[in-house]
Amino acid sequence: MAHPKRKISRTRRDKRRTHKKGTAKLLAICPTTGEAHLPHRAHWHEGKLYYKGNVVMEKEVLV
Repeated sequence: MAHPKRKISRTRRDKRRTHKKGTAKLLAICPTTGEAHLPHRAHWHEGKLYYKGNVVMEKEVLV
């Protein structure tokens, strides 16, 4: 394995890491339910699965 010849200073190390930042996830609002969800993803609301504002599937109730 390769080993560094000299120690990298804190300043040089931190300069390299300046572009690595976390970003907040963008949320879309469902026009039917008003729920916030990830864009282009189906989401559950009150036992129903919604995608693009339409009900895709309903949750089964086991007796």
